[in-house]
Amino acid sequence: VCGLSEGDLEQRRVLVRSDFDLAAYSSAALRWIIAPRTALTPGKGARFIGMADVREIREATGAFRILDNRLGGGRIRPTVVEYLHTDIAPLLRDGRCAEDVRRHLFSAAAELAQLAGWQAYDLEMQGLAQRYLVQALTMARFAGDEGLGGEILAAMSHQAVYVVRPDQAIDMAQAAQLAGQHAGLPILQTESIVMEAHGHALRKDAGSCSRALRRAEATFSHTTGRDLPAWLSYFDEAYFAAKIAHCFYALEQGKQTEKYALRSLDMDPRYIRGKAFNLALLAIGYALQGELDQACLRGREAVDLAGSLDSARAITYIRRLFTELAPHAHEDQVRGFR
Repeated sequence: VCGLSEGDLEQRRVLVRSDFDLAAYSSAALRWIIAPRTALTPGKGARFIGMADVREIREATGAFRILDNRLGGGRIRPTVVEYLHTDIAPLLRDGRCAEDVRRHLFSAAAELAQLAGWQAYDLEMQGLAQRYLVQALTMARFAGDEGLGGEILAAMSHQAVYVVRPDQAIDMAQAAQLAGQHAGLPILQTESIVMEAHGHALRKDAGSCSRALRRAEATFSHTTGRDLPAWLSYFDEAYFAAKIAHCFYALEQGKQTEKYALRSLDMDPRYIRGKAFNLALLAIGYALQGELDQACLRGREAVDLAGSLDSARAITYIRRLFTELAPHAHEDQVRGFR
């Protein structure tokens, strides 16, 4: 973790410009599932650590997450990486604490590393994002945190979908489902199943996608929303609807994309980046149906939000909308929008 964050801060080319590695996630998921658990001994370093230190890390990560959703990955990523390198890595290496505190420490550090990876992914630094997520998964496993490990596996699936690697996306999603089941978190299972559905949709396997979506809806119906860990609090009905809309977009079903993208807009207003994605997705749904006025109207709203973000993914969503509008490039409203 120290070496990775140091290389990131120094902008080492081999890290920051590395590409998505097809083998990295499969081997990480296999280790998560079958490798024996590592014995966790109490730390014997010079600095004593208590649960107050762990709570401070979690509070900082929560604050970083809020800013990430509001501003995009690029605005605060250097601060997150600096915090991971300067403040957290030394605690992992040199902290002295009881075994239960050490497990919580590694779990909190895993959550922070996951956020660093997610921000790199948001900037489309795909290889670097993978490295952070693999380290996060390793730390979650070391801490014995099944739930957080499942969330990290789901994030890996999310990234694999984005770079159009459906086989890897399905593998990661299925591993995440196992972790969610072991952790007793139906919402995590729902998230993982809908990510599997998205992988099937990318393969144009409408039947497998439909079956996975039915399983996801059945699992979601059993959720209560109570006592969720902070890192899972974003997953609600609006987020679920957005993921379903993505599946239908991959299957090129404009009407269904529109239906669920509209539902996704009933979302927490703090998630500015997510709203930009969902507006662009809704515009794409209209474009697939040839409803150009609505596509351009919603597209303008997405552009307005994307302009306030430092998020490469937000720009990619706009580009995808332009691609869907390309057959109508001669129309006045499309020319004006472009």
